[in-house]
Amino acid sequence: MARNSIGLIELGSIAAGYEVTDAMLKAADVELLLARSICSGKYMVMVRGDVAAVEASVEAGSRAGSFSLVDRFVIPNVHESIFPAIAGTSKVEALEALGILESFSVASLIEGADAAAKAANVRLIEIRLAMALGGKAFATLTGSVAAVRSAVEAGAQVIGRKGLLVNKVVIPQPRPELLSEMI
Repeated sequence: MARNSIGLIELGSIAAGYEVTDAMLKAADVELLLARSICSGKYMVMVRGDVAAVEASVEAGSRAGSFSLVDRFVIPNVHESIFPAIAGTSKVEALEALGILESFSVASLIEGADAAAKAANVRLIEIRLAMALGGKAFATLTGSVAAVRSAVEAGAQVIGRKGLLVNKVVIPQPRPELLSEMI
């Protein structure tokens, strides 16, 4: 089966993070992608696998850490540009229009970035997850003005449904110096 689905649990407790990680890994055949503390004393766990395994893993983790659960998701068929954007390895030589999505949670931001990447012909530049951000997260992307507007709107809707949207911005002709700030 395809291992193209991801799941994430974001917790308000670091201790619960270890317990949840263990429960998630014991519940199903999933690959651990991230398990770490993040700003403002939170913890996140991300797994990858086929849809059923990821769903089972996230459900088990949610039960184990229910008292400290901040947010969670399962994304079937995640967009392939999510991983390089999280890792900071996306290469962009020049900016067309610049879009920014900002969220109060890591989980909702990744969901929004996935929706944005699937909605229009854009390139994700970076997904920054809660480090030195007070627990918030943001994503940057580029493409034509119309594509960036469409993508940002799609991502903002997903984040907004959870009430976690901080801001969304589209800059039609960004100064080239902004690219150096993103690398």
